[in-house]
Amino acid sequence: MSRYYLAWAKDEGIREKGANGGFVTATLVSALETGFIDVALVVKKKSVYEGIPILTSNPEEVKECAGSLHGTSINLTRYVIDYAAEKRIGLPAKPCDVRGIIEQAKRRQVNLDNIFMIGLNCGGTVHPLRMREIAADFYGLDPDSVVKEEIKEGKIVLISKEDEGKEQENWMKIDELEQKGYGRRDACKSCVTKIPTSADLACGNWGSNDTKKTFVEVLTAKGEAIFKNAMDSGYVEIEEAPGEGIEKRKKIEAGMQKLAESWKEKLDEISKLSRSGRFEFYVDALKNCIHCGACKEVCPVCPCEANAKCLDMNDEKDSYVVSMYNMLRIFHLMDSCIHCGECEDVCPVDIPLTLILRRFSERMQRRLGYTPGMDVRERPPLYETELRWSAEEE
Repeated sequence: MSRYYLAWAKDEGIREKGANGGFVTATLVSALETGFIDVALVVKKKSVYEGIPILTSNPEEVKECAGSLHGTSINLTRYVIDYAAEKRIGLPAKPCDVRGIIEQAKRRQVNLDNIFMIGLNCGGTVHPLRMREIAADFYGLDPDSVVKEEIKEGKIVLISKEDEGKEQENWMKIDELEQKGYGRRDACKSCVTKIPTSADLACGNWGSNDTKKTFVEVLTAKGEAIFKNAMDSGYVEIEEAPGEGIEKRKKIEAGMQKLAESWKEKLDEISKLSRSGRFEFYVDALKNCIHCGACKEVCPVCPCEANAKCLDMNDEKDSYVVSMYNMLRIFHLMDSCIHCGECEDVCPVDIPLTLILRRFSERMQRRLGYTPGMDVRERPPLYETELRWSAEEE
């Protein structure tokens, strides 16, 4: 049922503060003020490097959260599960947020009927520590002086308090930074899901030639309803998206997916090793695990309770070459991992968990013909399929 529009907030304050005309913020504000939803789950900026998810029924708080935030990589799935079980909730959602929520819905952890996902096109996020390094090492800025960040024409833009309103010539393209070992998180570089087509709406600037207008794709009946509510209540204005804008958006998506596939090959250092070399890689990487459970705590697709027995695995009980905790995590997530990289972000001993989990899960998902978090109508394969594994694939 896809339909395409350009849309923007009528409220001048929202339009100026929000990304691409503030459509997403205006839609959430209108949904709260009209009672269309009970709460909104949004990310409140503490700085350009830090955001805190908040669940609020206050439209003014939603307005304060307007604008993009590329220097943090929080997945919102867990917050939906923990705080919005009995409420109608609206949220802006990156592709990995959408996939996590849908995968949890398949496992009966959330009720999708109560969730309105305003999807955000996403080319990736930058780890906050890496963003600080870019500010200091490449832009010559005190990281704590940066008051604004954005990605503009493929460049990372960082603006200090002293330089607000000034044009800068030293802003660097993301791909240039990444060739130097900076830039987006590895999970984002190799992610091919750039437009959240499983959400209710998909929004962004791809396809819009006006920086104050959001390109919106309406994807579901729920998306149509919250979109119509924003229009009928007078919070947004719209126009039909031009055909050339639709084609431009497709080309941008295809180009970014091609780049992601190339990054996937560059980052997969395991595939270049022999069988014995791969085993040694896993042992060497996982031996540092301290069984803190942080990876499980943030995982958007693990449906287990917080007190699951896998967390009882500790060094005193577990003397295997590769700990049982890690083996359980790897096999538990092989059909559902969405490769969001949250586990690696919080690992206190820097285990390359994204690479390891991708190595196992992608091959299983490919063999089963299943991509987690994309089609809500498709049941997880291991709920009904016996896996036949070939040793030659490892």
